[in-house]
Amino acid sequence: MTTLHELLVHASRTFAVGIEILPRPLRDEITVAYLLLRVSDYLEDNQEIAGDEKVFLLEEWRRALGGGPGRAALIDRLGEAAEDTPDAAVARHAARVLEGLDRLAPKASEIIVRRVRESSAGMARWTERGSEFGSEEDLDDYMHEVAGRVGHLLTELFAHRLPGVGGDRERMMALGRKFGLALQTVNVIRGLHEDRHRGWVYVPASFLPDDGMDPRELFEPANHAAAMTVLERLAEKADRHLAAARSYLRMIPRRYHRVRLFCLLPLLFAVRTLAISRTNPEVLDQETKMSRREVLAITRRAKLFGFSNRWIARYCRRLAARGVREYSPRLNREEAS
Repeated sequence: MTTLHELLVHASRTFAVGIEILPRPLRDEITVAYLLLRVSDYLEDNQEIAGDEKVFLLEEWRRALGGGPGRAALIDRLGEAAEDTPDAAVARHAARVLEGLDRLAPKASEIIVRRVRESSAGMARWTERGSEFGSEEDLDDYMHEVAGRVGHLLTELFAHRLPGVGGDRERMMALGRKFGLALQTVNVIRGLHEDRHRGWVYVPASFLPDDGMDPRELFEPANHAAAMTVLERLAEKADRHLAAARSYLRMIPRRYHRVRLFCLLPLLFAVRTLAISRTNPEVLDQETKMSRREVLAITRRAKLFGFSNRWIARYCRRLAARGVREYSPRLNREEAS
């Protein structure tokens, strides 16, 4: 029988590394929250279902999460997911994920259900609206629904479980939203090539150099210069959100080292992914990503030195340099000093 941990690793080995570090009960709560959101992602992104049915199923998913009728029928429908993707695999095991949700403490369950329902409603709204982003504000609105609300979800769980966290709740919620936007902006950049094949190009019209230009035209060789200009604007946007993400991390006391690591790892991965993607024309033709060796090296360093806000600032600058040598003995000695 497939366990929630096995589903988590299958859905994202990288995120699993961070979640596994967390203390219980946060580990179990965030595992369930992550998997519920992957079901929402499947309903929004899959290529098997028409747009109108996606909207209907997202609404059915919201009702099922809230304890409404039709849960069994929806689980049966999700069990038919045929795509060979991590999201579809999680969707096929939605019953197991919902069982995990039902086992959580009431307060944590309430936070997770409310936030996942909000995100699913936002996905449905954007599925109806379509993939046209007139302005940066439009893109931010979409990213808020799929990622900013995740920042709110995590912040509420941290404030609930960790004494001393969330004293300045309004600021932490705002920074948590921007943390989500940071990770999503990097995902937009690294997924430009793949997303266009399903008809979505996450580029605001206001970023394009010519009025009336279709974002899909950025992938034509004749528009290479325009595409690189747009790529840099997206990278600058990611930089701004990543700065807010570092501020969010500083609001978590160092005594919660494992929780800080959970937040720190995706931040460092995003900084490094952005470094190898910006100014890189390959993002228009294929997905750019870190090597497995880099992932392991970053994880190892974060576990050793991630308690230090000063080290985090230095290491982010180092990772942001595209040609940096991650593995030299000199860097190891500097970090140990």
